[in-house]
Amino acid sequence: MDPDDGLIVIQRRSGGVVSFERGWDEYIFGFGVLTYDHWLGLEKIHLLTKDTTKTWTLRVDLWDHEGGSAFAEYRNFKIGDEQTAYKLHVGAYSGNAGDAICGAYLGIDQNGSGFSTFDSDNDNCSPCIFGDIALGKCADNFGSCWWYHSCGSAALHGDCHSSDDPIGWQSGLHWRTWKPMPYSAKATRMMIKSD
Repeated sequence: MDPDDGLIVIQRRSGGVVSFERGWDEYIFGFGVLTYDHWLGLEKIHLLTKDTTKTWTLRVDLWDHEGGSAFAEYRNFKIGDEQTAYKLHVGAYSGNAGDAICGAYLGIDQNGSGFSTFDSDNDNCSPCIFGDIALGKCADNFGSCWWYHSCGSAALHGDCHSSDDPIGWQSGLHWRTWKPMPYSAKATRMMIKSD
């Protein structure tokens, strides 16, 4: 995807100025500043991607604290309406970041999951179990809101952590097929484009 090819930025994280620790209503309608860090809003993303005459591609860009970057693209991206908790659907993966949405491990496929916030739990597990540890709600354990299933391998709405200390944070910006240890990315961007 070329940045000049009609891409719509649905999420941008470049620091901790805009908090992504928000409730259900704010995630539905969006927040932040479109030219800076923001979340476009679940309802807007749903309205864009529900058009069956278009095929949407999601691109996720990731930057680490050491100057590296990676990306993941998913064909046939769409999300459901509020009655489905804005259920996530992605198709074929390509890229060099790894397919974190479908999971680094068996049983944590986030494709088909509803969106969860601290005040609206749709994470498909109660409690979520990781190994032999009961974690409770994923949105509480991983710092914010996302399409969780058994907490999963991807979560880009957590806390921003500094370059001095990006390792070991459960609550960070995770893409565990790219950086398998608990590593919080420096910046993220999610964009969509229709064919």
